[in-house]
Amino acid sequence: MRYHRLGDVPPKRHTQFRTNGSLLVEEVLGFEGFSGNESILYHRFSPCRVKEVGEFTPLADVPGMAHVEWVPDAHVHRLTNTAPLAPQGDTIFGRRLLMWNDDVEMAIAKPAEAAEVFYRNGEGDEVLFVHEGSGTLHSVFGRLPFKAHDYVVIPRGTTYRVELEEGPHTWLTFTTPGEIETPNRYRNRYGQLLEHAPFSHRDFHPPEELERHSDRGHHELVVRVRKGFQHYTLDYHPFDVVGWDGYVYPYTFSIDDFEPVAGRIHQPPPVHQTFQGPNFVICSFCPRELDWDPLAVPLPYHHSNLQSEEVIYYVSGKFGSRRGVDVGAITLHPSGLPHGPQPGLVEASLGKRRTEELAVMCDTFRPLRLTPLARELDDPSYALSWYEEEPTVTAASTIT
Repeated sequence: MRYHRLGDVPPKRHTQFRTNGSLLVEEVLGFEGFSGNESILYHRFSPCRVKEVGEFTPLADVPGMAHVEWVPDAHVHRLTNTAPLAPQGDTIFGRRLLMWNDDVEMAIAKPAEAAEVFYRNGEGDEVLFVHEGSGTLHSVFGRLPFKAHDYVVIPRGTTYRVELEEGPHTWLTFTTPGEIETPNRYRNRYGQLLEHAPFSHRDFHPPEELERHSDRGHHELVVRVRKGFQHYTLDYHPFDVVGWDGYVYPYTFSIDDFEPVAGRIHQPPPVHQTFQGPNFVICSFCPRELDWDPLAVPLPYHHSNLQSEEVIYYVSGKFGSRRGVDVGAITLHPSGLPHGPQPGLVEASLGKRRTEELAVMCDTFRPLRLTPLARELDDPSYALSWYEEEPTVTAASTIT
């Protein structure tokens, strides 16, 4: 991300900086042991200050978030329909894990209420894709409004709380122990997005207003660490920052601002890539013009994910290569199996020049593990959706 600044900061780093005569506390929040991107924040109170240390809750004890595996009897393509799920829980603990590996967790969230606690993920970056609803991410970096179709990217170490506006609310969430970045091939050696990138820096929106709190009182903070949640009690409001600057902060990017790439013949999935993480990518399939060669086949060609697994979440529109897949459904095409358009759809697509599909894809380069919730929402008929009876050939219809 580009450099950003909000509030008051001193002319030089690591120098005395005061407000109303009180010396502020400088915090460097950065990656890779002072070698990666960082931001510097100036607090009224020490960010180390804790009044009480509460309980530690293992992830395994949190319903819906535990890494409990469902091992299917068969290795097949799967469809998980999340649409029937009712709103449940809050903006943090209402996330319901569907699949994961060591690189990424994917969950569905339909929060019914905002979490009362302040939250910080101390072991991973987060991406919230907002399918439905809107609200504001309040954090130490300031106010960040979000709306439907926004990706909300939250770097680890960010203390935040989410305010919800009128619902319904549906999020597809990603959590990774690595970093969420724009693809390397879209950036020059200075980090600036290149002209051929499907977005520009203008499309990425940082916090727009700093919220300065100096009030005291009891505030609960929950930090995700070591595969669990540590509870703390603070005697000050954690949004006590008077200013910050740097390259690490939460931001939004709307999937509607992604500029699709079209070609004379069908373009491969990497042209839809939006973010990268360790051993996985997040892609955006957006409304776009289709291939214009007279002999072009506008649907994806059959392919085998020999070293990856493909997950697609269907947001809106009609996906040309699939039938019987509704909004809110998730398809999983696992490694080792070829996949492609279902029978008859290639022929039906010939000559079409536009698609209105909207979907989010995540390709992982290590196998995914499924949860019991994925079993509950599984549609076993999807694995057979490429099968159709061969027409009967009779003597009368045989060409001699």
